[in-house]
Amino acid sequence: MMNFEKRTGPDLGSAAPVYPSHAVPDWYRDAKLGFFVHWGLYSVPAWAVQHGEGVHIPTEDAYGWHQYAEWYGNTVRIAGSPTWERHQRLYGPGTSYEDLADRWDAAAFDADAFVGELVGAGAKYIVPTTKHHEGFCLWGTETTGFNSVARGPRRDLIAEFHAATRRAGARFGVYFSGALDWHVSDFPAIESDTDLFRYRRNDEHFARYSAAQLDELIARFSPDMLWNDIEWPDGGKGRDDFAVAALLGRYFDAVPDGVVNDRWGVPYHGVLTREYTDIPDIIPQPWESTRGLGYSFGFNQDEDARHSLSGAALIRLLVDVVAKNGNLLINVGPAADGSIPELQRTAMRELGAWLQSNGDAIYGTRPWIRMGEPVGAPVRYTQAGSVVHVHALDPTAGEFVLAPELRSAALRWADGSGATAVGRGGESVVVIPDALRSTPVAVLSADTR
Repeated sequence: MMNFEKRTGPDLGSAAPVYPSHAVPDWYRDAKLGFFVHWGLYSVPAWAVQHGEGVHIPTEDAYGWHQYAEWYGNTVRIAGSPTWERHQRLYGPGTSYEDLADRWDAAAFDADAFVGELVGAGAKYIVPTTKHHEGFCLWGTETTGFNSVARGPRRDLIAEFHAATRRAGARFGVYFSGALDWHVSDFPAIESDTDLFRYRRNDEHFARYSAAQLDELIARFSPDMLWNDIEWPDGGKGRDDFAVAALLGRYFDAVPDGVVNDRWGVPYHGVLTREYTDIPDIIPQPWESTRGLGYSFGFNQDEDARHSLSGAALIRLLVDVVAKNGNLLINVGPAADGSIPELQRTAMRELGAWLQSNGDAIYGTRPWIRMGEPVGAPVRYTQAGSVVHVHALDPTAGEFVLAPELRSAALRWADGSGATAVGRGGESVVVIPDALRSTPVAVLSADTR
């Protein structure tokens, strides 16, 4: 996956605008866990080619066999692709992707119950997709009739998400597709990473359109986070009032402790994003790991437990990301009716139960002097004040070597019980209690005062 902070063009020279000098606020760095919600027209077909361990897709077929169900609106336009074949078979020739808007029934969506599941899983912030690359808006926008109030659900889904999130006491963010909008574009299907930036609108008219939509979202919802995707039209990167610099200035004026990400295609980066990427070590800048529970963000009805993170794997992922100075923005992909598929719900609830007992070792922490150890039973470290939390990633190993820097610290397990280290071969070894060996991650706290 590409790193978007490396894309900062075009070079406007002396005509370049001045971007806000806005640091990432502590609330975000303390939050550690957020939930993405990818829900849109793609949730109606809810399908993509299965990916997984051992599956090899040739590079030249990567977009025709895309793993992301939310890219259905693109893959269905690639003649002969599995998505195109399935669409013809299920919906018949002449049924366009956009026709699915009138088949979208969100009758099972209860915003408070939905958000309650996310907060119960430990989420401190929630980021639903307001408009994905398909161009279908999930709020009552005045910019286009292609929205969830005028068609399909006939509901302002973002307003419902926003109100429920605020009632639950969590932070609210918005995902927005800034430079890709297939509804108002007339390009061929994207079939390569190069096409991803070639087949998009960069004109001033579209830049104004995108800015007007994002201004609406800011005015209506004062989102704590702006999560932009796939850059911004080049025609909106100058000094105009509809350009990125001015838009971000208005946003920070409205939400002084707001957060933005790095996917604008300009020199201001905000939080760095890493998508479906294993990061080997601590990143000094605030960053965010994002992925679906399976191989897709949008719900893929053909995925099963073989393709999806278990609760234990999700917990270990969170610990690994936080130890490396990141936040985890894990995605839930609802079914079209607004229900959370049971496979996803099960993993989320396991995460929430673990955080109830071990949240102090995650929330509000910062990285230690290193993220883990190169040898021995795998561990990860987080730190809060004088306390270093040692996360044993494989409790079934029964023990782990205590870091030399922690040998004189007062040790306790997450339940408050005391712990001791025993000398063995010049090392200090901590034995994990039997009761913790069946947990996904066992947490030892070492107070260095």
